[in-house]
Amino acid sequence: MKKINLEEFKIKSPIQIKTQSSTYNLEASKNIIEDELNDVSKKLGKLQNTMYAHGKYSVLICLQGMDTSGKDSLVREVFKEFNVRGIQVHSFKVPTEVELNHDYLWRHYIVLPERGKFGVFNRTHYENVLVTRVHPKYILGENIPTVNSVEDINAAFWDKRFEQINNFEKHIADNGTIIFKFFLNLSKEEQKNRLLRRLEKQEKNWKFSPGDLKERRLWEKYQDCYEDAINRTSKEHAPWYNIPADDKPTARYIVAKIIYDTLSTYTDIQEPELDDDIKANIELYKQQLMSE
Repeated sequence: MKKINLEEFKIKSPIQIKTQSSTYNLEASKNIIEDELNDVSKKLGKLQNTMYAHGKYSVLICLQGMDTSGKDSLVREVFKEFNVRGIQVHSFKVPTEVELNHDYLWRHYIVLPERGKFGVFNRTHYENVLVTRVHPKYILGENIPTVNSVEDINAAFWDKRFEQINNFEKHIADNGTIIFKFFLNLSKEEQKNRLLRRLEKQEKNWKFSPGDLKERRLWEKYQDCYEDAINRTSKEHAPWYNIPADDKPTARYIVAKIIYDTLSTYTDIQEPELDDDIKANIELYKQQLMSE
């Protein structure tokens, strides 16, 4: 199977989404890709246990993409070898009344992963500069003192919001959170095929909503907003990765490999040494247990 270099996918300079591929050839069969994914997933699970014991870093995985881009199944397959105590997944829907009574980052901040744990944001704080930018009237529900009408939501408003998001990520990165941001780059044609499968397969009907088709008609506007958000916020401490998402097994493998290869560069992540007194008396403790 083709070896990948995470730098191929990291966004280090301004991009145009239309020039970023939604496909990637790993030069391997589906079965081989899935076997390789299983191997990386097991390594990630073992590494997470070490990070839990180490207790110095947390990891935040941010997944963004158009409807049907495969976020849910990616979470299921990439993190299936994790101890449940070491990972939490949060899917951010329409803000609740309680959430709207706080600033827009509050609901994300309060569920950030603890040291030693992984947190997955399935849809993220970027919804606040994506969905709200396509539908600016949603901002009115936030009751911001300086915003009284859609006309108040101007370029300066979005500039400020991007600055706030960058500051938020810089703050948590400086305090030990390792951030990965993945844009699951799905082609419009493949989204059409996946929506059709939702309609054709009875067991997938529940996933379909007529709203999916309304949002699909805004495809180009969403692509523009994604492009702007990625270009403004891909930083060394919180990079974006373009993940070709037309083939789900390929996308899952690339994401898992990027996470594992990056975390493996943190040579200080080690299981803590036993206390000298405990280490010196291990045989004594074993004898006490055996003599019960």
